[in-house]
Amino acid sequence: MTLPLAQTVIHAHHTDDSVTLTYDARFLRRKVLTSDGGIEFLVDLDKTTSLNAGDALVLDDGRKIGVIPAPEALLEISGRALVRLAWHIGNRHMPCQIEDSRLLIQRDHVIRDMLEKLGAELREVTEPFTPEGGAYGHGRTHSHAH
Repeated sequence: MTLPLAQTVIHAHHTDDSVTLTYDARFLRRKVLTSDGGIEFLVDLDKTTSLNAGDALVLDDGRKIGVIPAPEALLEISGRALVRLAWHIGNRHMPCQIEDSRLLIQRDHVIRDMLEKLGAELREVTEPFTPEGGAYGHGRTHSHAH
């Protein structure tokens, strides 16, 4: 049996099904996935792509599989000097979800220790994780080659 093939990513408000993925799992090029409704399909994109909420994988039969960020183990950071704390997180190239009154990062004991020493208020949470995009407003960055 041949699996349905997804080679296109679009932004879509209406989809036929969904696939719920963690932040790390939403960075892919070629992989077999199973939708929340049980559709097994092959993702085969031209290049490694960062998928976000609102994106949809278009199957070769026209069905759209929406992307949903999965809840995952995160560290919520709040307190005074939030901008300073965000700078230290960014200086370590950690993906970070930035909100008005808090920051969210993936749990990491080394970064947690650093933040505690800097006076951050920390709380372990389980939520979907959608960090800021890379430099220049899109994608993820993994190097300084812009």
